[in-house]
Amino acid sequence: MKPSAVVPAFEEALRQLGVRVRRERGPFRGGLCVVDGEAVVVLNRQHPDEAQAAVLAAALREHGGADELYLRPAVRAALEDAWAQADAGQTAEVADDD
Repeated sequence: MKPSAVVPAFEEALRQLGVRVRRERGPFRGGLCVVDGEAVVVLNRQHPDEAQAAVLAAALREHGGADELYLRPAVRAALEDAWAQADAGQTAEVADDD
C-alpha cells in the first residue's frame, strides 16, 4: 500500500478513536500529545508521506485501541509493518529543520 494511501487511512483510524489530527509547519517531527485535555496528533506538513505514516502509526500504538478497530486488511498490514519497522529501528528519518 502506498504511503499516500496509508496516511488518510491511519488518520481515519485515529479519528475513530477520538484523536484529532492537525498539520502544522515548523521544526518538529510530530506525534501524539494532549492539548486542553484532548488527544491530538500533530503532523509536520513539510514531511513526506512515509514520515507522516510513521508518526501516525506510532500514535495509534501509543494511544491504544487500534486492535479493536476494523481496518481493511491492507491498512492493518501497513500498520503492523510500520510497527515492525519501528521496533527494528527502521523508521522514516527526517532531518530536523533547526
